[in-house]
Amino acid sequence: MISTIALFWALCVVCLVNMARYFSSLRALLIVLRGCDPLLYQYVDGAGFFTAHGQPSKQVRLVRYIWKRYYLDHHDEEFIRRCERVRGQFVLTSALCGMVVISLVGLAIWH
Repeated sequence: MISTIALFWALCVVCLVNMARYFSSLRALLIVLRGCDPLLYQYVDGAGFFTAHGQPSKQVRLVRYIWKRYYLDHHDEEFIRRCERVRGQFVLTSALCGMVVISLVGLAIWH
């Protein structure tokens, strides 16, 4: 019989791996953005995005830009492709994190 706790930890590991993939894709997106649209790069604080002194309001701008698909009007095909990938990974990671929270609540009630 499969242990529910082992299943929960497996779900946590999968979630962490997908979070790492998401952040890696986001970093690659910022590198492409620096080359193809410097104004947008400055608008979303590309240089300080992953630093401790990064501005959360500017980081939210990039998330909103990707979530609402404003990138579809952009001229660079590679940037559009990377935005689609980051958006898909964001949706997947959000769903997995939700599953981890629901599983944690279920484990707390079950045990």
